[in-house]
Amino acid sequence: MLQIFSVKNTVDFLRHALPISVMSLILVIASFVSLGVQGINWGLDFTGGTVVEMEFSAPVDLSALRATMTSAEAEGAVVQNFGSSRDILVRLPVRNELKSDVQVAAVLSAAQSIDAGVIQKRVEFVGPQVGKELAEQGGLAVIVALICILIYVSFRFEWRLAAGSVAALAHDVIVTLGVFSVLQLEFDLTVLAGLLTVVGYSLNDTIVVYDRIRENFLKMRKGTPVEIVNTSITQTMSRTVITTGTTLITVIALFLKGGTMIHGFATALLLGIFVGTYSSIYVASYLAIKLGINREHMLPVEIEKEGADQPSMMP
Repeated sequence: MLQIFSVKNTVDFLRHALPISVMSLILVIASFVSLGVQGINWGLDFTGGTVVEMEFSAPVDLSALRATMTSAEAEGAVVQNFGSSRDILVRLPVRNELKSDVQVAAVLSAAQSIDAGVIQKRVEFVGPQVGKELAEQGGLAVIVALICILIYVSFRFEWRLAAGSVAALAHDVIVTLGVFSVLQLEFDLTVLAGLLTVVGYSLNDTIVVYDRIRENFLKMRKGTPVEIVNTSITQTMSRTVITTGTTLITVIALFLKGGTMIHGFATALLLGIFVGTYSSIYVASYLAIKLGINREHMLPVEIEKEGADQPSMMP
C-alpha cells in the first residue's frame, strides 16, 4: 500500500535553482572561452621532455637550487621534491636546438654548485610524439568514461534522469578544466587521474539522490515533482554532508602536505568535490524537472499477458 509522506520539513533547495543554473551556464561558457583562447598548460607528461632525478647528501632548498639554474640550457626547468627533502626531480621541456644530454649536464652542473656529492639517480626522456599520444588517449579516456556512464544510467534510470546525470558530469569536467585553463595550472597525468576520480565521485552523489527521487515518486501520492525532488534532496543531505566532509578532510591534507608531485591531483579533486556536490542538486535534478519528470515515468511498465483480453470459455 502506498504511503502519504509529509513534506512540511522539507528544505526548498530548488527555490534558488534558476539563478544557480544560470551561474553554471555562465561558468561553462567561460570555461569554453578560456579553453579556446588560452588553452591548457600541458605538463611534460603531454608535451614531452626530460626528467632528471637527483639525490643530495643533505636537504636542499628548492629556491636556492632554482636560482643556480640560470643557464640557457636549463631554461624552463621545473624543480620539485621527489619523496624526501634530499631527493629532487627536475623536469626539462623539449628544446629543438638542444640535445637532452646538454640539458641534463647543465642541470647536474647547477646541482653540483650547491652539493658536490649530488648523485644522478635517473634520467628519462619523453618525446613530443609520446606526449601527444598521451594527451589524445587521456581525452579519449574521459569521453569513453562519460559514454559508459550514459549507457549505465540509461538502463538504471528513466531517460530524463539519465540526461540530467550526464549533463551534471559534463558540467563538472568542463568547469574543472576551465579553472585549470584560467589559472594556467599545469595539467599532467595526476590531474587527469583526478579528473576521472571527479567523474566517479559526482556520479555516485547523483545516483544516491536519483534513487531517493525514484523511490519517493512511487511512495508519495501527493506532491508536485518539485516538492518530491526537494524531499529527496533533504533526505539524502545528511549523507552528502558526511561524505563530502570526510572526503574534503583527506583531500585538503593531500593539498597542503602531499607535496608537489600530487598537488595537481589534489587541486582537481578539491574543485571537483565542490562543483560535483552542487551540480547533483542544481544541474542533474533541476534539469530532470525541466524535462518533465513525473510519477507516471517512474511506474513499471505493465506487461499484458497473452490471452488476457479473450473472453473466458468456462461455463
